[in-house]
Amino acid sequence: MPLTGRAALLAALGSVPVGIWDPGWTGILAVNGPLAVACACDFALAAPVRRLILSRSGDTSARLGETADVTLTVTNPSRRPLRARLRDAWPPSSWQPGTEITASRHRLTVPPGERRRITTRLRPTRRGDRQADRVTIRSYGPLGLFSRQGTHSVPWTVRVLPPFTSRKHLPSKLARLRELDGRTSVLTRGEGTEFDSLREYVPGDDTRSIDWRATARHTAVAVRTWRPERDRHILLVLDTGRTSAGRVGDAPRLDASMDAALLLAALASRAGDRVDLLAYDRRVRALVQGRKASDALPSLVAALATLEPELVETDARGLAATALRTAPRRSLLVLLTSLDAAPVEEGLLPVLAQLTQRHTVVVASVADPRIAEMATARGDTDAVYEAAAAAQEQAERHRTAEQLRRHGVTIVDATPDDLAPALADAYLALKAAGRL
Repeated sequence: MPLTGRAALLAALGSVPVGIWDPGWTGILAVNGPLAVACACDFALAAPVRRLILSRSGDTSARLGETADVTLTVTNPSRRPLRARLRDAWPPSSWQPGTEITASRHRLTVPPGERRRITTRLRPTRRGDRQADRVTIRSYGPLGLFSRQGTHSVPWTVRVLPPFTSRKHLPSKLARLRELDGRTSVLTRGEGTEFDSLREYVPGDDTRSIDWRATARHTAVAVRTWRPERDRHILLVLDTGRTSAGRVGDAPRLDASMDAALLLAALASRAGDRVDLLAYDRRVRALVQGRKASDALPSLVAALATLEPELVETDARGLAATALRTAPRRSLLVLLTSLDAAPVEEGLLPVLAQLTQRHTVVVASVADPRIAEMATARGDTDAVYEAAAAAQEQAERHRTAEQLRRHGVTIVDATPDDLAPALADAYLALKAAGRL
């Protein structure tokens, strides 16, 4: 069989190693004089690795599920051409499973005194900051017999933002908001409304809205009309304690709560209301305050990107005290937490009066759709036992929600896919009723 490539070269030099060549090695065993000279020349002609100049550019953020392109510029200041293989290392969660090898490894050739750019395409599978690891370069000589290898530290961070999948509901919610703002009157006089104009009384109007002075000046009964007041304050409170770590489907409850918070923040900002965020378990994990309407949503997205559940019991008293300090004046307080009986009865209920006395309170919770499926299961003994357990869980959850309602709390309890639009609907209903 004729010899080709490196084997032919080695045969021509008078020595053909058998069973000892490995592309991962940086040398060859059992060489003779001419071969040693060839190897030495090949090594000498390989471009030095440590003198290379590396820099990065490209994306610094991406939504979860989307791609981020990071460009690595390799400058070769030496007088030898660079023929190399390069590995751009990132954390495992920076890639889809099984794609790391093909996405992180590159071949490149850089002539002396020139530079080349290569692009590494990331597709992160988790939220948070993904930081570049080392860049490893193996530089080969023209014969490919020897190589030089070295590593460079080229820092770069890509922040993986929440996916905000519920933004698809925003156009329909904004349409309802425009309908609400376009009404000529609100029949119920509430604490969150402001005077708009006078009109003639019609049956069904709230008698408390009658303007008796205006009526005395006219032959017909006049009533005041009210419009929803803008520039209200909304405080989103995310419970990041252990209950938020429970997985519903493929994601923690915290992720569904984040998605609902982002939709409500986008809607409220467009309505002219001010939105703040507090994430808390035993200490403040994130706090966003005092942002303008145009900056509120980007600030919330950035703050939520690195937020993770903490496996600790939430300090309800500390949460309530921090929320009251964050919102000293009357606000809409939206608490995204669990409706599990024990955490609510032992933690939230004892401090709930402090919150409802000053604020309008909404409690939003992620329900597990699997529980509803189990409750309807029949067919064998295991299915019946599962249905009984699910029915008991549902009864406890309804009882807990009813306890909170008796304290004047609005409850939003929905599955991950339905929580965001349901919370937005609750906000619009409170706005229409003048309770903001």
